Amino acid sequence: MKNQIFLLILTLIIFSCKNVPQEKGEMETFGNFEPAQEFYLSNLNQSIRLMDSLAQYEAETPEAKEIFIALRSSFKKAEPYAAYLNPEIGHRVNGPALPIFTDDTQRVLNPIGLQKIEESIFEGGTSKVVYKKEVSLTKGLLKVLQDYVSSKKLDSQRFFIATHQQLFRIVSLGISGFDTPVSQLGLQESAISLESLLYVYKLSIQNIIQEKNTELDQEFEQNIIDAVAYLNNNTNFEAFDRFTFIRDYMNPITRNWVEIRKTSKLWEGTNNKPFNFDAPTFFEKNSFNKDYFMPVTNRNATPEQIDLGEKLFFDPNLSATGKMSCATCHSPEKAYTDGLMVNLDNEGEPLKRNTPTLINSVYQRSFFWDGRSPTIMNQISEVFSNTKEFNSNVHQFSDKILKDTTYNSMFRSAFGKIPTKNSEIIKAISSYVASLNGFNSKFDRNIRGEIHTITEKEKLGFNIFMGKGLCATCHFIPLTNGTVPPFFAETEKEVIGVPETAANRQLDDDLGFYWMFQEELHRGMFKTPTLRNVALTAPYMHNGVYNSLPQVMEFYNLGGGGGMGFDLPHQTLPFDELNLNKKELDALVAFMKTLTDTAVEEYEASL
Repeated sequence: MKNQIFLLILTLIIFSCKNVPQEKGEMETFGNFEPAQEFYLSNLNQSIRLMDSLAQYEAETPEAKEIFIALRSSFKKAEPYAAYLNPEIGHRVNGPALPIFTDDTQRVLNPIGLQKIEESIFEGGTSKVVYKKEVSLTKGLLKVLQDYVSSKKLDSQRFFIATHQQLFRIVSLGISGFDTPVSQLGLQESAISLESLLYVYKLSIQNIIQEKNTELDQEFEQNIIDAVAYLNNNTNFEAFDRFTFIRDYMNPITRNWVEIRKTSKLWEGTNNKPFNFDAPTFFEKNSFNKDYFMPVTNRNATPEQIDLGEKLFFDPNLSATGKMSCATCHSPEKAYTDGLMVNLDNEGEPLKRNTPTLINSVYQRSFFWDGRSPTIMNQISEVFSNTKEFNSNVHQFSDKILKDTTYNSMFRSAFGKIPTKNSEIIKAISSYVASLNGFNSKFDRNIRGEIHTITEKEKLGFNIFMGKGLCATCHFIPLTNGTVPPFFAETEKEVIGVPETAANRQLDDDLGFYWMFQEELHRGMFKTPTLRNVALTAPYMHNGVYNSLPQVMEFYNLGGGGGMGFDLPHQTLPFDELNLNKKELDALVAFMKTLTDTAVEEYEASL
């Protein structure tokens, strides 16, 4: 095991050294960031010292619990800059306690990091030898971060991006319990993160803001004080009102932070990150940078390319039979799904899997249920070449579509020429699909504070989704898909044990991502989809087994396939029942219905 973990650490170090953030957009170099960097480094040093202290006690002792809590507190103070500099190592230190499969060596490595140590301390059952290795190897990862934080100078661009990422962690990971699923320290640690932000702000740029906008400085400080007080006064993890906390406490802080950055004139922002740094909250229509998720060869799509892609999307002449278009399976009237249990091939025969929505589909790092396509363009290419779908030559342009003469001018406007192969068609379609974004649902408008129409039942559902129901630990807010914040470099796949029929008596035989490496860890593993517009996209799951949202809620409430008794040694859901009552399950469904999006409404209004 030690050799395996050493290999993992070495691989991560080599890879991450090639990916130290190199930002653009520096405007001025004023501001003293040395004290803030020293704060991050001193807390990382303290984390390492506490790791040494932790090694002196057995896992299940009161002393180990006390030291672990202090250790996590120190790490959260150092996390913004440490994880920013080295996302791969930072994620290993504070990522899920799950086995790691290495694509290059095709080996399964045992989990390490703080979440694994948390399991050993708070749940028990870990041998002394394994526990000592967990502590030792996690300390090794922390020392890698220590080297980065001590050697990479903190400046304005790094400071603002790292802080933006940490604010996102609080909203999406901290208060949902993702960081500390066993000890449930997330609320306490969110308060620590906010207090630390205020401290480093005072160390670095507060004097600049005070000179330029005293009211903004005072408002920012008071908003953090109020948010910390709310966290400290509402410590019950299950009862915590996350909706109110985000809307009334976190959103004012993020709005302040955007204004602070602009007022400081230290950094103008960058367009090579997942975020729009000018968006005042994480729930705006434009909070995410769509082009960050697109293939490099197809960024900054023009309106002409999108318009061409839309026309091509509905054109059956792209398929060999002349009877199948993209819209055959992705109908706008059904939130770009087809309403069928599984989709149909070009002969009208059933295929294997359910059709997912295309709305917001650009915001992921793998496509198809089994995650076999790494980009949206690759996914569309596979539809072209699939003999059961378009059955068209990806590389050979079919001029039969030019019978519609409007294509001539549209291709020239979009690409300056009539293409000779389908690559431009695929680019255009992917540009159109990437434009199908929707962040203006009832939920979005309410959590932004624009309207106040959310019901107590819907708010309860959101709070269960983010807390007791554990939904948001896989369906990350606000995208509600499996693309992991705050770096959005991977889309998670899960083993949840979906049954063959709604009778829940037998496991479905679709192996999912297992096809890639034939690794048992991946048997029955599927991508985590978005839940936006979920009220419009029945039936559900990769095989369309459930016709209603209450059926889906009951599946998770029972503990997934493992909770229903299926043999699933690698299930990534907790096997235990959630024990949600009918009121709570109904509230979850009510919340999910608030995710119905205006992207569909706008299309229907244009008909």
